[in-house]
Amino acid sequence: MAFVTRRVFLTGLAAGGALGVVGGRVLLGQMKSGGHGAGSGLVDRRTKAAVRAGLGYLVARQNEDGCFGSSGYRRNVAVVSLAGMAFMASGSAPGRGPYGDNVNRCVRYLLNHCQDSGFIFAPDATSRGPMYGHGFATLFLAEAYGMWPTADLRDRLQRAVKLIIDTQNEEGGWRYQPERQDADISVTICQVMALRAARNAGLFVPNKTVDRCIDYVKQCQNADGGFSYMLPSGVSQFPRSAAGVVALYSAGIYEGDEVKRGIQYLMQFTPRPNAMRLESHFFYGHYYAVQAMWQTGGDRWKQWYPAIRETLLSMQKKEEGSWFDQICSEYGTAMACLILQMPNNYLPIFQR
Repeated sequence: MAFVTRRVFLTGLAAGGALGVVGGRVLLGQMKSGGHGAGSGLVDRRTKAAVRAGLGYLVARQNEDGCFGSSGYRRNVAVVSLAGMAFMASGSAPGRGPYGDNVNRCVRYLLNHCQDSGFIFAPDATSRGPMYGHGFATLFLAEAYGMWPTADLRDRLQRAVKLIIDTQNEEGGWRYQPERQDADISVTICQVMALRAARNAGLFVPNKTVDRCIDYVKQCQNADGGFSYMLPSGVSQFPRSAAGVVALYSAGIYEGDEVKRGIQYLMQFTPRPNAMRLESHFFYGHYYAVQAMWQTGGDRWKQWYPAIRETLLSMQKKEEGSWFDQICSEYGTAMACLILQMPNNYLPIFQR
């Protein structure tokens, strides 16, 4: 299965290229994505075994309706979406591959919780902010649609994308509720990635929406290269700064002073074995940081991935294959599997 890369997508779109979805592939003119060897050998046998155990844990924790676990964040749409992406990052697709049925159940759960407004939300679920869940759900459905372009999925996805577009606030960002009020960079990156994935899958996203969120993200960057949580200003921290860099990449900005300074800031936080005890929002931060380094490539990627790989391998609960997080172990496990599988290069949203 071949997908056009985001860089090629943006270049072709600017040049007036025609976009289509054919047989589950995103095509732009006659261009095709090329492979790269940056991930060769990094996902070693230990890592593959850890991921298999982690995905096995998620399979065992998935309920018949598609949600995960038995308490707390059991019905949370973000957890469902991240687990679904973890399955797809291993090479499975809706209805295809070892985890095809699990992916299908994730899709079904989210479609069943897509309201008429387009808002994807389970009212009885524990949540740290409904727009987090909506952003991750829209991202996952867009990735699934690129592999499985059904009319029903497209209809719900279009509505979910329209809700994001319609709720962008005056600053150019989003926050916890689907309302045009305040914004923070953490929720904003979820929506930016969802819009990027939707555009990659052939759905319309106005350039104005993208331009406004680029302006917002740039304004959040501090002099030290890190990013503040909200405007007008605030201190830089690793998780939000990793999200800020990925927001720029997702909006099509791959070079320039903002990206350079952001990466330099992140390199101060190269993973180490005791990081879990020292960092808040550990999985959230490293989910974005590994994407930032993957897109950056070169020596920084070669330094970063082995470090986070060894850290995660040391943290896994070997007896059940899970990773613990205060949100829930299903969340921690899905995030860990996504991070470890980054070199697989299977998910279109993570491709260069």
